[in-house]
Amino acid sequence: MEFALSGNLSNTCFLNSISRRVVKQRKTRMLYSSANFNVPPLFAHSNPPKERTLAVFGSEVFVWPSPADEIPFWKNTFPSRDASIQVPTDIEKDSNPIHIIHVTAEMAPIAKVGGLGDVVTGLARACLSRGHAVDVMLPFYACIEKQQINDLALITEYNTFYDGNWVPTNAYRGVVSGIPVIFIEPSNEFFKGQFVYGGSYNELEAYLFFSRACLEWMQVAGVQPDIIHVHEWQTGALPLLYWDMYQNLSLKKPRVVLTIHNMEHYGECTKDQLSKCGLDGSIYASMDKAIDDRTIGHNPERLSLLKGGIVYSNAVVTVSPTYLKETLCSGWLASTLLRNREKYFGILNGIDTVIWDPATDVFLPANFHAQKPEGKKICKYYVQRGLGLVSEGTLAGDPVPYITDNVPLIVCITRLVAQKGLHLITQAIKRTEELGGQMIVLGKASDGRVQREFEDLANSHNQGSSIRILLMYSEELSHMLYAAADMVLVPSIYEPCGLAQMIGMRYGAVPVVRKTGGLADTVFDMDDSSNREMANGFVFEGIDEGSLNCALGPCI
Repeated sequence: MEFALSGNLSNTCFLNSISRRVVKQRKTRMLYSSANFNVPPLFAHSNPPKERTLAVFGSEVFVWPSPADEIPFWKNTFPSRDASIQVPTDIEKDSNPIHIIHVTAEMAPIAKVGGLGDVVTGLARACLSRGHAVDVMLPFYACIEKQQINDLALITEYNTFYDGNWVPTNAYRGVVSGIPVIFIEPSNEFFKGQFVYGGSYNELEAYLFFSRACLEWMQVAGVQPDIIHVHEWQTGALPLLYWDMYQNLSLKKPRVVLTIHNMEHYGECTKDQLSKCGLDGSIYASMDKAIDDRTIGHNPERLSLLKGGIVYSNAVVTVSPTYLKETLCSGWLASTLLRNREKYFGILNGIDTVIWDPATDVFLPANFHAQKPEGKKICKYYVQRGLGLVSEGTLAGDPVPYITDNVPLIVCITRLVAQKGLHLITQAIKRTEELGGQMIVLGKASDGRVQREFEDLANSHNQGSSIRILLMYSEELSHMLYAAADMVLVPSIYEPCGLAQMIGMRYGAVPVVRKTGGLADTVFDMDDSSNREMANGFVFEGIDEGSLNCALGPCI
């Protein structure tokens, strides 16, 4: 079963990524596990300003960015990042290789919205490195940049049932970041839009279609994987379709694993909507199948695709041991999880150590690792200069000024949603400024009210010399910020696993986190005398501003 396999691989990724470091106020000792030190060429500017500030660091000449640049530094032209040539070859292969197909709504970097995309890519790569055959099945979103796909080719033309009709569907094969991907493209309006989510089509019905289209392709193509690994509510209907339809046709071999990355969304749907994919929705409106317990006795009662996936999958995995315990104790799905406890497992996520590697990261102005950490100082100053957090003057004989060494930089990279502790992020901005530190927030909000609140914060802080609030998403800038950070803040109210704290440690930053979910499984407090050997960050438990202040105080 893949849940056992993914446990070994996820923990391997995690253990390889963790760098232990002792923190004493502003000073850090950085440890990394990476490959050879290398400083890449200067970033190429498509349209550089007339005058640039040059500085010499070691044998390299650096061109420092400026807020006045016509093109922001994170939108420069970067070297190609083909991770396929970097897949580790020295990893022990499993003795019994299997074929795994991931069915998912997201995959980094081509269709990434949150951590789901990162985890799918990282796990697929880890399984490949262990000798398994792996495919990822993904909707062919109209917004996907096709130049990021290698060897893209149409492999199958077939029909998929939806709402009483058979919809012409294309399946394409390509390679993304070294991972084989099968793209499903319907001829109807599904997955047409500027973004992964939020198109003008009915999103729930689109993923119902996608779930059946994936199984239909396996049947048409004669593909019988050992494991079909589905992710989140978007593919929660696939286990129902498999066991109640396709297992009675020609798909006999596969077993199904469901990973729950975040139990915030349940995939609520009506019986009629489920029926559009060819199942009889009324059959699933019972406590032991897929009824949404919260709607029992209501008119109409509703179904939950996530609950159905839990009931019908052979194994159910969530992304950290602590989050497993939390989900068994709270939330309306707790009773369903308890009834299925024998197949429910908590396995800690890992990060993709090929994509997230400061020794080889193409987005950094300088690479670094434990034995040669000097590049981290360059990355910090580069970001500070580019965002206007330091004066453009340099000290004589020292290209990296005093402020870079002595003013701590806190980075918070997050979706701006309630789960992430918005009031604590706001308090951290205030407290960091009071204590004389610097802080950068990178993220955007889907809720208009939250977006306006942070726009107001940005307007009041972004002209100063200590705070930058950047309301956007940028993969390139996120890499640079992790490399620049002294501390990474993750103050989540709840957090199934969290990747930011692990990426931060991988890039030499100290995590400051709230003790919940996967944060509790990966970050251990410096002040915990009973756990000195594991200490690697600062941890607070309360959801109040005072608790956050106590954790931030020693850092700044």
